[in-house]
Amino acid sequence: MKDNDASHDAAHVWRVRDLALSLAREEQGLSLPSSNSNTMQIVELAALLHDIGDYKYLRDPSEEKIVENFLDEEGIEESTKMKILRIIKGMGFKDELAGSANNDLPPEFGVVQDADRLDAIGAIGIARCFTFGGSRNRVLHDPNIQPRSDLSKEKYMKKDEQTTVNHFHEKLLQLKSLMKTKAGQKRAERRHKFMEEFLVEFYEEWDGRA
Repeated sequence: MKDNDASHDAAHVWRVRDLALSLAREEQGLSLPSSNSNTMQIVELAALLHDIGDYKYLRDPSEEKIVENFLDEEGIEESTKMKILRIIKGMGFKDELAGSANNDLPPEFGVVQDADRLDAIGAIGIARCFTFGGSRNRVLHDPNIQPRSDLSKEKYMKKDEQTTVNHFHEKLLQLKSLMKTKAGQKRAERRHKFMEEFLVEFYEEWDGRA
């Protein structure tokens, strides 16, 4: 990931790993002694590996196999490996738009996805959003370009006429309601509120009212 911009760099991965482990400890059922003994290993590995081979940064089709090959090389048990791969495959917002979410996902999925989404909102989320937009030479804001509604997976992946600020309305402000865990929902409240306050100030400054 060293060639990625700072919105999806190693620091993002460490933050998601720490958030995921913290959420897992808070969530009833995951951290109980009766739960699967390798739960925390699944959470940590899925968090650490979740952005390897991300379609936004794919340079070569072979990169899609990096995670699976790594887990094989490290001798990760087959059932654990399959859980990790299912979590990673189901993480994306685009897949939720497509209705790809299913009941076959491991219980650890929620904390890993919530951790990734928490890092996409709040102060860090704002910084990451503008970093990514800048890396793609995206327009900061254009009042004449309205946020797209009723997004499909295909429309979401097609970035025509998308401004950086519109990304808040098309995705980031929706993430609070999509949190899968109670621990994630609780943390998302504060981060979501911060983004709303930021946008109010942004629009006022843009229009010269502040």
